[in-house]
Amino acid sequence: MDNQETLENRILELLKKENKAMSAFELEEKLNLKRDSFKELIKVLNSLEESLQVYRTKKDNFMLFSNSHLRVGTFLANKRGFGFVDINDGKDIFIPFDSVNGAIHNDKVIVEITSKNCEEPEGRILKIVDRNLSNMVGEFYYKKGKAYVLLDDKKVKINISIDPKKTMGAMNGHKVLVKITNKLKDNNYKGEVLRILGHKNDPGVDILSITAKYDINDIFSDEVMKQADNLPFDVKSDELVNRRDLRNQEIFTIDGDDTKDIDDAISLRVLDNGNYELGVHIADVSHYVTMDSPLDVEARDRGTSVYLADRVIPMLPHKLSNGICSLNPGVDRLTISCVMEINAKGETVNYDIFESVINSNKQMTYGCVNKILEDNVVPAGYEAHVDTLKLMAKLAKILRKYKENRGYIDFELNESKIIVDDKGRAVSVKLRERGTGEKLIEDFMIAANETVAQHIFYMDLPFVYRVHGEPSEEKIGNFKRFVSILGYKILGNNKEITPKSMQGMLEQLKDKPEYNILSSILLRSMQKAVYDKKNIGHFGLASKCYTHFTSPIRRYPDLTVHRLLREYLFLSKVDENTVNFFDNRLVDITAHSSERERAAAQCEREVDDMKKAEYMLNHIGEVYDGIVSSVVPFGMFVMLDNTVEGLVRLDDLTDDFYVYNEDSFSLVGRNNKRGYRLGDKVTIRVKAASKETKTVDFVIEK
Repeated sequence: MDNQETLENRILELLKKENKAMSAFELEEKLNLKRDSFKELIKVLNSLEESLQVYRTKKDNFMLFSNSHLRVGTFLANKRGFGFVDINDGKDIFIPFDSVNGAIHNDKVIVEITSKNCEEPEGRILKIVDRNLSNMVGEFYYKKGKAYVLLDDKKVKINISIDPKKTMGAMNGHKVLVKITNKLKDNNYKGEVLRILGHKNDPGVDILSITAKYDINDIFSDEVMKQADNLPFDVKSDELVNRRDLRNQEIFTIDGDDTKDIDDAISLRVLDNGNYELGVHIADVSHYVTMDSPLDVEARDRGTSVYLADRVIPMLPHKLSNGICSLNPGVDRLTISCVMEINAKGETVNYDIFESVINSNKQMTYGCVNKILEDNVVPAGYEAHVDTLKLMAKLAKILRKYKENRGYIDFELNESKIIVDDKGRAVSVKLRERGTGEKLIEDFMIAANETVAQHIFYMDLPFVYRVHGEPSEEKIGNFKRFVSILGYKILGNNKEITPKSMQGMLEQLKDKPEYNILSSILLRSMQKAVYDKKNIGHFGLASKCYTHFTSPIRRYPDLTVHRLLREYLFLSKVDENTVNFFDNRLVDITAHSSERERAAAQCEREVDDMKKAEYMLNHIGEVYDGIVSSVVPFGMFVMLDNTVEGLVRLDDLTDDFYVYNEDSFSLVGRNNKRGYRLGDKVTIRVKAASKETKTVDFVIEK
């Protein structure tokens, strides 16, 4: 360890111990530094300040950043001037227009929290740490012979002129991906066109414009496609060596109606001792995607498949995702199987993890399976599997009860499904069903993920875990105070934060009309699940050890887990070199996979918002019933039954002069003293909608 790193650690340890702001002279004295070391001390303090480990106060004192009243996050601007800072650990911080301090959308900023409450903490931006102007998307146009790009994202208030030699032949109306090359002055930048996405009126270009912004590539390179094209269409006999042959077993898949990338199959039988033998058979993608090959590098960069309104942008080319790796019915497929013996209590008492080959009997859909399990109606072609499906439903119920007993939290949040026509236009927005079949698959996959994770954990080898930390005492306390303002009392100790106690909170709110909104707020107060090589457990699942093993076609962490299983279990490679290699590599893989997962989720949300706005454009003036889902200083958001959410602006509440009451999270009329609060049922009329801003505006129907 060099001198600077040693001094950094000493400073951080001292600040942690003292738990207060200290001047450079105090630090020098407490650290017993030599007089000629003061210049080095200032240099190290500046470095720690730059890396946001230490905060410098206005009086030039220093304290741990984590102990300060400040947070670091990403500024999410609104075109009306205000915005939010996403601090990645729960509630976003609202930033009024007069506290933005020159920040633009997606800036990394330091924010000071000026008022705290569970529903809408408020703050002001103190400093812009980093400005990322990559992956800018907009409309190309010429004006007086000069080329410009008008950005799609109206929240990013900068002007971009294009180098005339770097337009790629773009014409007026083309949507383009732009790279900023240099800053001219003020908010004026120079750029170059990296890619022409298509004309703004072409079908599908609206979605491509969003995916490009999040660096989600819908095109595979020639090198990647060449490797994919060289892969076989069918399983060869020499690939079956050392694999357990399960082709004569009753094995099938259950997925959505339009699923083409099928990576999990299941089997079930009752053993002589009365226990269940559950088989979860996962596509062996790692057999075809070898480490550091072009396919592997591309999959690692993408991190995940992205599921959008009318398309899937896959992690792997279709020849793999829909072909040789997809567990299609009636064809041999290579798999990695996790076969578990589960007793009547839901406990896994024995298991085996091995390479296998299967031949799926049938590609089932959730809709048809739910008809059997919920309505006792048997669709054609399912007759031979009815008994097994009913047995599976019985086991799934046992597994779910077992998880609930230990504290498993099911937030049961509503999700939407957007239906589009052949030109990609949204024609319907519906609630996504989550029936018995969907829950059954979820229960079986969780069991397999836990079993695989525990096996490698107890071998004490480097691994990819899916982790979810426990929420802070402060956030849970804020949530309880918020709920109490709404008139509800939640029993329980704030300091006892366990999955079981969180489950109890939700249970106490189950019969409340605002339950869906309250459960969503509670979920946002929790940390986000991420990938990590260090196992801290999964709080939401009440699982001490969890991974993602079941979706290697669409998630790179799962593909990595398969690769590790092959090295450790099937090839018995647990030597020091192998262990050190993966120990180092998994740091970057888990961090990058978590980042790409967040980008994909943000992209999917933005596409959903855009398509919902597109759908509502055809329903201007129509009247709907909804529920107040959020109250903010500039109005309130109302959510319809199909999850479309719109803003009722304060200016449009004309029957009285309404003001935002921070203490009660409500809008209160100055004259009639009536108002609106979270959970209120209201009738609205659709006032406006915009695909460009991805917003919907409502007014209260009188």
